[in-house]
Amino acid sequence: MFTRTIAPPGTTIRNLILAAALLLLALAAGADAWAHGVAEGDKGYIQESSGVLFWPFVYLGAKHMVTGYDHLLFLFGVIFFLYRMKDIGLYVTLFAIGHSTTMLFGVLTGISAIAYLIDAIIGLSVVYKALDNLGAYQRWFGFQPNTKAATLIFGFFHGFGLATKILEFEIAKEGLIPNLLAFNIGVEIGQLLALAAILILMGYWRRTPSFMRHAFAANVLLMTAGFVLVGYQLAGYAVS
Repeated sequence: MFTRTIAPPGTTIRNLILAAALLLLALAAGADAWAHGVAEGDKGYIQESSGVLFWPFVYLGAKHMVTGYDHLLFLFGVIFFLYRMKDIGLYVTLFAIGHSTTMLFGVLTGISAIAYLIDAIIGLSVVYKALDNLGAYQRWFGFQPNTKAATLIFGFFHGFGLATKILEFEIAKEGLIPNLLAFNIGVEIGQLLALAAILILMGYWRRTPSFMRHAFAANVLLMTAGFVLVGYQLAGYAVS
């Protein structure tokens, strides 16, 4: 078990509310530019392309991951209290297995869902992990959910959300499987690059005396970001 129970530090409630409000505004302002899935500029390329295009799809996959704030927020929460590379590798691998499985399955079978609702569940995955880091489940319900199983399950939803987006773009059948595999390779490359950057920043932060003092505030902000993502997607579903 790697979840730590962290109590609110001496930071005032006013500062937490202000920080959460600023985060909400920042995410709301950039929601269209950072929407989950594939950027509109890449949509036309995917629709107009046919045949095997290995490296372009590797690039698109890597770009999706390093600009996918929903994935990055979830990964940030997952590794927040993981210190050993063995543990980090295990959890990231579980997420990658889940993400890859449903992405490939969804596109190859043509099975899709309502994108807004899938993305809302992805936002809930961020909320779940923030609450887990805060020790909320132990305090509220007296038990700790299986963190490995949760990481794998939410990986399924993350991948299915991407599959739903790709299906909307009507990717060409010619070269479909090689291109999907290339895209998935790019996703994993992007995940490793993003993870490396997060770990470097976390490494410096963890060495400072402020880490445990600010851990509560950081996870409150993470939870707020998750709720913003959920609200944004549900609002989009309501008006669509």
